[in-house]
Amino acid sequence: MAADTASPVTEACPIVEVLDHVAGKWAIGILVTAAHGPVRFTELEREVEGISRRMLTLTLRKLERDGLLVRTVYPTVPPRVEYTLTDMARELHQTLVGLTSWAEKYRGEIAAARRAYDEQQTPAPV
Repeated sequence: MAADTASPVTEACPIVEVLDHVAGKWAIGILVTAAHGPVRFTELEREVEGISRRMLTLTLRKLERDGLLVRTVYPTVPPRVEYTLTDMARELHQTLVGLTSWAEKYRGEIAAARRAYDEQQTPAPV
C-alpha cells in the first residue's frame, strides 16, 4: 500500500505502540524519576515502586530504543551506568506531569465512584 493511501489502521498501529511504551506504569515511573537528572539503575529500582529488575531492564531498553533515554556507560570498575532523558522525553515529561497531577487530584473521586458502582451491582442468581 502506498504511503498516501495508508489505511487509518496502518497509521494507528505505530501510535498505539508508542503510547503503550510511554504510558505504561513502569515507563511513567522511570521517565518521571529520570527527569530529575542522570539516574542509575539501582536508583530507578528503588524509586519505581514494585518494579522487578527484569521489568526495569526491559523497560529501559524499550525507552532507549524509542529514543527517550540515553544510556551512558562510564569506564570504571565496576562500570557505572546512567540514564538521562532526551529532549523528546523532556517534552513528554511535561505531559506526564499533567497526567499524574490529574490522577492525584481525582483519585479520591474515582475511588468513590468505583465503590458506588460496585455497590449497585447485584450478584447473578446461582
